[in-house]
Amino acid sequence: MLQPELKLRRDKIRALMAQQGIEAAIITCNVNLVYTCGRVISGYLYLPLNAPALVFVKRPNNLVGEYVHPVRKPEQLPDLLKEYGLPLPSKLMLEGDELSFNEYRRLAACFPDSEVLPCGTELIRRARSVKTTMELELFRRSGTAHARAYAQIPSVYRLGMTDRQFSIEIERLMRLEGCLGIFRVFGRSMEIFMGSVLAGDNAAAPSPYDFALGGQGLDPSIPGGANGTLLQAGQSIMVDLGGNFYGYMGDMSRVYSVGRLPQKAYDAHQVCLEVQTEVAAMAKPGVVCEDLYNKAIDIVGKAGFADYFMGIDQKAKFVGHGIGLEINEAPVLAPRIRQELEPGMVFALEPKIVLPEIGPVGIENSWAVTAEGVEKLTLAPEEIIEL
Repeated sequence: MLQPELKLRRDKIRALMAQQGIEAAIITCNVNLVYTCGRVISGYLYLPLNAPALVFVKRPNNLVGEYVHPVRKPEQLPDLLKEYGLPLPSKLMLEGDELSFNEYRRLAACFPDSEVLPCGTELIRRARSVKTTMELELFRRSGTAHARAYAQIPSVYRLGMTDRQFSIEIERLMRLEGCLGIFRVFGRSMEIFMGSVLAGDNAAAPSPYDFALGGQGLDPSIPGGANGTLLQAGQSIMVDLGGNFYGYMGDMSRVYSVGRLPQKAYDAHQVCLEVQTEVAAMAKPGVVCEDLYNKAIDIVGKAGFADYFMGIDQKAKFVGHGIGLEINEAPVLAPRIRQELEPGMVFALEPKIVLPEIGPVGIENSWAVTAEGVEKLTLAPEEIIEL
């Protein structure tokens, strides 16, 4: 990745560090290393407030550069910093919400005279929530590839398929278009393999994961997504496979049907499209996330679908979420979230309704916040497509 882009990202973190008087940060978690180094390494990026960043690498052993240094263990860091002429920081930031307890203690023990703060995760995620120009372009390219794959979905459907078989064929389409396959999430609350294909009543199955719609899954060890449901006439199928083509987690859902659905499904789908239209028209810099959520709830309630919105027995308490190097970033369109939208933020908006004995309907697209409003990044037909 180009050095000016990496410097821009690092400087965003430095600006937030300066507000708290933090003199340096040690970054060692994969997603944050991708953000600040442009790649995954086994090692550490040392980010001083007022000096060039240093990369201390354990693996791979073929990285070279002016500010790249091999290292075997974190205990070497203080002496190496002295060799570079850098003072040891009086206030040091670590990724407290992501490091294991032992990793955190070990790194902190290397700097016994420093005040070690655990706020690195929160601060770096805040910096990552506003994307750079290059990141936005990667989202646009990802959206194009995502749409190309979805355009081919009807061609892989076969009569008598299960949701699992259908999902496998769609996953193949995504991989052939360049999808990287891995989907990164923040925290321990979610695990994702490619995404989900939810058919019929399985879309209402409660899941322990913080998804808009869960699904039973194929095994209790991964309780989410397709469960082997036979795709049958009169049933809706929601395809929600993530679009990681360049390291960034694009999000898009589309609805398909086996034959014609009951009219109620098309009515509910139209309500979701109305939510998307109204929320997108309202979204712009300075708008509060909770207000966007409340707008969606108001539209759905007036249309008479509140009992089925974002689930049935177990409902998701959001209508949208930030995306980036992880699928669950800021901002979150949810109750009590008073964060304001900023230019450069990217979020997925996903109003969805689950109808008993029919299945899921609704829409999900990725959106970038601009100076004037929002830009849709995932451009594909949004009507229910009959297979």
